[in-house]
This record gives sequence, structure tokens and C-alpha cells, in this order.
Amino acid sequence: MENTNGTLDHGETEPSATQPAFDNVDITSPDEENENDIFESAIQEPLSPVLEDVPTDEAGDAFIEISVSDPQKVGDGMGSYLAYKVSTKTNILKFKKRQFYTMRRFSDFLGLHDLLVSKYLRLGRIIPPAPEKNIIGATKVKMGSGQTAQTDAGAGAGVNPEWIENRRASLERFLNRVAQHPILCQDTDFVNFLESDQELPRAVNTAALSGAGVMRLFNKVGETVNKITYKMDENDPWFNDKINEVETIDGHMQKLHSAIKALVAHRKELATLTGGVAKSAALLSTCEEHTGLSQALSQLADVEEKVELLRSEQANSDLYILSETIKDYIGLFGAIKDVFHERVKVFQNWQHAQLQLTKKRENKAKLELQERRDKLEFAQKEVEEWEAKVQRCQKEFDNISTEIKKEMERFELARARDFKSTIIKYLEDQMAHQQQQMKFWEAIVPVARDIA
Repeated sequence: MENTNGTLDHGETEPSATQPAFDNVDITSPDEENENDIFESAIQEPLSPVLEDVPTDEAGDAFIEISVSDPQKVGDGMGSYLAYKVSTKTNILKFKKRQFYTMRRFSDFLGLHDLLVSKYLRLGRIIPPAPEKNIIGATKVKMGSGQTAQTDAGAGAGVNPEWIENRRASLERFLNRVAQHPILCQDTDFVNFLESDQELPRAVNTAALSGAGVMRLFNKVGETVNKITYKMDENDPWFNDKINEVETIDGHMQKLHSAIKALVAHRKELATLTGGVAKSAALLSTCEEHTGLSQALSQLADVEEKVELLRSEQANSDLYILSETIKDYIGLFGAIKDVFHERVKVFQNWQHAQLQLTKKRENKAKLELQERRDKLEFAQKEVEEWEAKVQRCQKEFDNISTEIKKEMERFELARARDFKSTIIKYLEDQMAHQQQQMKFWEAIVPVARDIA
């Protein structure tokens, strides 16, 4: 419930949700009275990370839960945009309140990601990727009518509600992945993003067609060329092994994601065809003169309608539980590659500084041979400056190498937990759908046998 301050009334801090154990899976059929609403959505629940080394106001573990909901269209025409309600529960002392919410637009999320990258990528930290832009979907929302994006009518003609839900869910996962990180979750910009009820400065450089966007495109092209052409002499075999491992897993994940997308499309098509069978059976039952056969056909039509709904829900399960998780990790492996490349850039700077130091020392030696004492003092200062730069660059390279190893260890542990909970949730959902479908078909068997 909302109070007069715009915050949420709350009592004691709720504990984070725990994932059910696989051996406690209940595959019993749901009651018939709940048949229509038991499979409303297969969207993954928001993550509730338990953080270490984060100061809290309680003796228990630190936690932060973030949800993104209620997409609302603000304004009209091409100047309009979608705003999302970002709700947070936490006991971390960095936050002033324990429970609060604010409204944020899509560009605010992209702006937050850019800020985190600018501050932490150079340090070797893995920054969760921001959700992808979709110019076509956003334009449909802008040109649509209405003030809410939660329904077809509110979002305007031509807007796909699945696209809106996908974006909302991806924004929620992005924030929760940032919140899982013990350092990023306490970043001032992240805290301000969640807690401040003021409108954030417009992140104009996130616009796809802006001048800054074009410059970023050229920079990305340059970065790509640099990645291809520059080969670093790697002295640490850990990095060679890890890079190869990341490339291999990323390739397999992309293949799996493509296969799941095909499965989603197949299930949706199967659901549509099942609906066609239901309509045809219903029409046939109305013109069938045999009473028992007509009744059986009518029952078959009813079962096919229910199966159509189940298959549609299975497609949602494939998409929201499994496909979106795989898609997230493809983006995360891309972020890992960015961190590895940042280390290469730091190494390049170190080597450049070393090269310049060698040149300055050679220049100083020439001046000493020529006894040019008027320029010797300046040359000595240049040598000292580049020696300091070499030391700083070497220290930066050592630091980023150490930090990447720590980040990868944390990432692997989180990935194992995340995939375990995702797979268990997916299996539970699939088994529940299959059990429900068996119940529907078993109910029609006596009717078919009673046909005289």
C-alpha cells in the first residue's frame, strides 16, 4: 500500500525466496476449479541475492529485491516514452529506506549501464549488459494511443504485448544482476537510480540516431578491428584457458538459444493448430445425428481447447524461463569478453609506456655523449616521468588481472546457482503441464467408451 510520501508501507523485512528442491516437486494434478488460472504466466521470479561483505542494519544476511512493473506510456507522438515502476526492498545501509519505488524510463536504464561501465570496466569488473534496443517496437508504442502499455488497447494498435513484457522482464533482470554484485549494488549512481524520486538527467547519448550514438558505432568498429589485429603475448596460461572456455560456452549457448526459439515458435504453431481442431470438432458435433458420438465430439472439442491453452503456456515457459535466461547469459559472456579486452588495452598502454621510456633513455644517452648539459636536465625529468608511467601501467595491469580472476570465480558460482534454479523451475512447470494434459485426456476416455 502506498503512503503519502510515495513510498510503500511495510513491516518487517521479508526473507528472500528460496528455490524448491527437486525431490520436493509436486506433480499432482491441480484441482479443476483452478484450471483456468493456474498457468497464467511462466515468467521467472526476480532474483533475491544474498550479498557478502555488505553492511546492513540487521544481524541477518544482506539482501536486495528489485521488481520492474506497470509500464506506463507518458506523452503523445514521437516524444512519448514508456516509464516503468521500479520497486525495491533491501536492508543495506547504503539505502535510506527499506522499501521504496520510483519511475524510470528505458533510457535511464541505458544511462545507468553506461555509468557503471565507465567506472568499473577499467577495474576488471563484469558489468551486466543493458537490455537491447528495439526501434521498431518503441516506435509502435510512440505512435499508439492510450496512457498505459499493459494491454493491447492501451498500448495502441500494432503493439505486441509480448514485446513489452519481454522488455520489462529484461530490465528487471538487469537491475537484479547488478544488485547481486557486492560492489555495484552500493554504487552511488545505482543507489540514486533506485531510491531517488527525482527525474534523472536525460541520457541523450543513448539515442540510436544521436551524434554520440554514431561516434560509439565508429568506436565499436575500431575496437573490433583492434581485437582482430592485435595479438597479446600472454604469459598467464589461466587467461588463455579461460578465454577459450568462454568462447566455447558462448558458442554452444547461442546454438541452444536458437533451438529454443524454434521450439517456442513450434509450440505456438501447435497451439494454433490445436485450436483449429477444437473448432472443427465442435462444428462437427452440432451436425452429428448420433447422440453419443455428438457428445463425444463435443467433449473432444472442449479438451482440445484446454490443450491449446496448455501448449500456449508451455511456449511461455520455454520463452520466459529458459530462452530469456540463455539470452541473458549470451549477453553476460559478451560482457566477460569486454573485460578481457579491457585487460588487453591496459597491456597495450603498458607496452606503449615501456617503448616511450626506452626512447627517452636513448635520447638521454645521446645528450650525455654530446655533453649537451643544457638539455640533459629536461631529458632526465622525461625519463623519470615515463618510469613512473610504466610502473603505474604495470600496476594497473596486475590489478585488472587479479580482479578478473576474482570476478570470474564469483560469476561461475552465480551461474551454477542460477542455472540450477532455472532448470528446476522449468522442469517443474513442464511436468505440471504434462500432468494436467493427462488429466484432460483421461476424463474423455469414459465418454468415448460409452458410445453405443
